[in-house]
Amino acid sequence: MRNTEHRRRRARTLFLLAALLLTGAGCRTGEPGPDDPPSPVDPLLVDFAVFPADNPWNADISRYPVHPESAAYIRSIGSNGELHPSFGTVWEGTPNGIPYRVVGGSQPLVSITYTAYGDESDPGPFPIPDDAPVEGGDRSDGDRHVIVVDRDRHMLYELYRAFKVPRGWEAESGARWSLDSNELRPKYWTSADAAGLPVFPGLVRYLEASAGEIRHALRFTVSRTQRGFIHPARHFASTSSDPALPPMGLRLRLKAGVDISGFSPRNQAILRALKKYGMIVADNGGDWFLCGAPDERWDDDDLHQLHRIRGRDFEAVYTGAIEH
Repeated sequence: MRNTEHRRRRARTLFLLAALLLTGAGCRTGEPGPDDPPSPVDPLLVDFAVFPADNPWNADISRYPVHPESAAYIRSIGSNGELHPSFGTVWEGTPNGIPYRVVGGSQPLVSITYTAYGDESDPGPFPIPDDAPVEGGDRSDGDRHVIVVDRDRHMLYELYRAFKVPRGWEAESGARWSLDSNELRPKYWTSADAAGLPVFPGLVRYLEASAGEIRHALRFTVSRTQRGFIHPARHFASTSSDPALPPMGLRLRLKAGVDISGFSPRNQAILRALKKYGMIVADNGGDWFLCGAPDERWDDDDLHQLHRIRGRDFEAVYTGAIEH
């Protein structure tokens, strides 16, 4: 974030995922064993949706017009660049991707202290457990996202560059979101993401992909952006006025004619989502880095097949004017 390169890579090591916590007690939420068929529904989505149906994250953009600057944007990101799944099992001993924790309404609230962007952050307290998973692990020097979903209150809490301290957490920035609302951040405010967007709704999650359908847009990063953003993004993180660079919030979709029949069922679910819902420029990082949540059941070799998708297979769609 804010020109921080993502350091996550693919790997084959398995780990025991402790990313789901319900009503304060550790729980595997009935997840299948290695020899069982995958659960048809992500437990998180059984009784509520991530934002209303008419939220931009849930919009079908398969028929949206191609952006007039689409070709320039694709060239600037890299026409020959490979789609890079920035998630999987484990890399260098830590979960590979952006983890999250689910809590219940009884989770205690703790103090949040902001160290950099407090004037653009939501004040605490937040219901973040002491052992909430940190992106990249406890010793990470990267983005260190911490994400918590309050299942009972339908609230989302996100921190950027988060560190555990006595009686709470320190972070450079943070935001909370009602999952029942389309309310945006104030204009020009950041969040836990450079675009001022929530991180969680754009993650690729294992159980959604295994069920065969992902029904929301995905989050991805590019190395260079322009000084501007497109709704629903609210913030930019660049001083460049180069109109060929993508603005924050730019939405890309996989072209309808791209043949995905040779991919595995899970990868086809990801690619179908990219055709129907697209992916949104959410942060500065590696070019074409598609973001997801870690899970011990991902097959890293299979995810690596997504590298066959190139930048030229995408097109930018028009979803609104650029704001500066």
